[in-house]
Amino acid sequence: MIAHLRGSLLEKHPNLVVVEVGGVGYEVMIPVSAFSSLPDAGAEVRLHIHTHVREDALVLFGFVSPADKALFEKLITVSGVGPKLAITTLGGLTAPDLAAAIKSNALDVLTRIPGVGKKTAERLVLELRDKLDLLPGVSKTASPVKSAFSETEEDVISALSNFGATRAAAEAALGKARSATESNEFDALFRRALKLVR
Repeated sequence: MIAHLRGSLLEKHPNLVVVEVGGVGYEVMIPVSAFSSLPDAGAEVRLHIHTHVREDALVLFGFVSPADKALFEKLITVSGVGPKLAITTLGGLTAPDLAAAIKSNALDVLTRIPGVGKKTAERLVLELRDKLDLLPGVSKTASPVKSAFSETEEDVISALSNFGATRAAAEAALGKARSATESNEFDALFRRALKLVR
């Protein structure tokens, strides 16, 4: 099983990278939140790897920190949470903030993450609340992150995600929509952002 990769960063996308190690390019799925922590293409990169094996595929998931990898491996033990939803969840919050949200039963914070509905959030809390204190790099004193967006803006981001946008792309489109429209109403912001999302 591949547990760690160190090599040249050939390609860098918000949710995927290609790392060349010994002449072989490894495609690695990453949380959107990891993208800004990575160096430019061509530089050396080190990633902690979780190797996910299915009957029809072998998928590598990469993380900048051991804490993110450890939390990802806890998330996929929750019923109904597969690797793709787990990587999306880690893209929405940092590992300490996600752990704090789970431990403090902050369902409103968890359900802002694209793909995490109320039932999934409740399962995360129920199944993981008492299992996160020993994870490396996850502070016991961390408190849930407060969104930089209003409730209406979070609804716009969620709606854009339902149209296939990543969280990062939805936030960027919303930022442009905010400066281009005077209205803070959902309909106006959403219509504008939908035209701008990439």
